[in-house]
Amino acid sequence: MSTRPVDRSPVERLPSALARRIALAAQGFAVPRAAGSVGTRQLRRMVERLGVVQIDSVNVLSRSHYLPAFSRLGGYPRAALDDLTARRHAVFEYWAHEASFLPVRLHPHLRWRMAAAEELAWGNMVRLQRERPGYVAEVLDRVRESGPLKASDLAEPRPERPGTMWNWHTGKVALEWLFFTGAVTATHRTAAFERVYDLTERVLPPEVLRAPTPEPADAVRELVRTAGRALGVATERDLRDYFRLRPAAGRTAVAELADAGELQAVEVAGWGAPAWLDPAAHRPRWVHARALLSPFDSLVWERPRVERIFGFRYRLEIYTPAARRVHGYYVLPFLLGDQLVARVDLKADRQAGVLRVQSAHAEPGADHPAVAAALAEELRLMADWLELDRVDVVARGDLSPDLARAVAPLPRYG
Repeated sequence: MSTRPVDRSPVERLPSALARRIALAAQGFAVPRAAGSVGTRQLRRMVERLGVVQIDSVNVLSRSHYLPAFSRLGGYPRAALDDLTARRHAVFEYWAHEASFLPVRLHPHLRWRMAAAEELAWGNMVRLQRERPGYVAEVLDRVRESGPLKASDLAEPRPERPGTMWNWHTGKVALEWLFFTGAVTATHRTAAFERVYDLTERVLPPEVLRAPTPEPADAVRELVRTAGRALGVATERDLRDYFRLRPAAGRTAVAELADAGELQAVEVAGWGAPAWLDPAAHRPRWVHARALLSPFDSLVWERPRVERIFGFRYRLEIYTPAARRVHGYYVLPFLLGDQLVARVDLKADRQAGVLRVQSAHAEPGADHPAVAAALAEELRLMADWLELDRVDVVARGDLSPDLARAVAPLPRYG
């Protein structure tokens, strides 16, 4: 039985609106966008603040990892983020929330996951390593001797598995096993979004490679600490989900951080679950944000948290048959002030030079003309960032008439 003394101090009660503003501030939405140009310094600071930037291959609008910086910083050169990841290697790619970019300081804190690949990696990776360890070793030797390698360079036949996204050939599986274990890492991604693998010691900065490997419990505690700062206020499940941590390890880390005063127990009105506050979290009196959010943005990727904080029920309908979709294929929530007030299904028609709004829906109670005016400004900014000439609105969704009127007279920026 634990001998830890029971803390009987009163638990702070947070109004739901304050908790929402704390969460937004922690994610970088309580500060104005920079008036000048945005470069690698601001991008690096953003990645450090978030801890995780999720990667996704869908490119109907933009690769998802480019969107969080646009949402928080406005228009910026996407090449600057590529430079941060592919040349400076201040950011590395690994499995965190899902496939993600992370600040390199977190690499030592994920080595326990690399060491536990036999337990945590996908079945076909583990199976290949067990059944054909010589082949995996051959692939590693080829990377070591010949330099950076793509899965397509291995010219292995692809298995026929229609309807699955994990249609990997044997060479890809071997490279992914080596990637999961940390033997290789991604030096960059090609224009077709294919990982280019190289030995980890040839990619990451020497000071990161020399950093000692923490004990797993210490590493998990640092990941939860990072999640707590990035979320501001969160349930235990929110904190664990940020880095996809297992319940027992996550609960232990939360308890230890609470004992150390790095997390504070709070009650948030309407949440219906105990919550934890970063004691250093900013508590803004208001938030004047305006942002379109990737479906994989860390503000909205955990759907129960989105519903709890914003009262916004959000589902990704990419894999829903078109006839059954409610809001569209690639739907982005629209943040205005401290509320999610609308959602738009967006497509970048690069050949025509058009940002297409394929549907636009307002949330109940939203002021349609005001929301449409703000959304039109953000869409124009996005179109310019994506180097598209105009915004076209399809007449689908209750916000589309007002949005079409608001978009029509807007001048091109720049």
